[in-house]
Amino acid sequence: MPRGRYSLHDPHDRTPLAEEHFQCAPGPSGWRYVSRLTTPAGDHSGSVDLTLDELGRPIRLELHAGDWQVRGAALDGVTWVRTDPTGTHATEGNVPAHAFTGTSPAFLVATTRLLRLTPSASATRVRLVAFTDPVLAPRTVDQSWTLLEREAHATDNGPLIVEEYQVTALDTGEQHSVHIAGDVVLAAPGIELEDLESPPSAFPGTPAD
Repeated sequence: MPRGRYSLHDPHDRTPLAEEHFQCAPGPSGWRYVSRLTTPAGDHSGSVDLTLDELGRPIRLELHAGDWQVRGAALDGVTWVRTDPTGTHATEGNVPAHAFTGTSPAFLVATTRLLRLTPSASATRVRLVAFTDPVLAPRTVDQSWTLLEREAHATDNGPLIVEEYQVTALDTGEQHSVHIAGDVVLAAPGIELEDLESPPSAFPGTPAD
């Protein structure tokens, strides 16, 4: 069960935004990721609790940011309830999308589990609902993902399979790279892995090379 810490920053000017202390693990029914977020000053600022089924679909999502809260799941596309800071008003949403996304590295791993790509020059399109900080406002985004390379790196604990993805935002054409090993993000725009207490978990069916 990997445990560790990501630092999150603005991908344009590298302004520190938060630290995300996480743990995650695959299980017989899928994968779960839980984390708590703190500000650069060390104050609690939010949390993430995401559970995927064996096909990579989000069967439970709970996000907190400040006093805002979102609960969601894959249902008739994706469905969610967003609660305001007072707790007196809740808004429901539903979009014919594949999954959720946001600032947490968990969503990058979740997207790769959903798509199950093999190294190829061709891209796969995916529609996601993004919850943007600091108020968890929902926004539908279209992306294309390509698995450029899968490479084995020798470690003391055996080979580590690192996958490099190219992600394209279809509304702007902006592209960036994402490097993932098992269920841990090694590098992505605005994300740095600062600490990892145990090796990433390998998902069932992942090729050895």
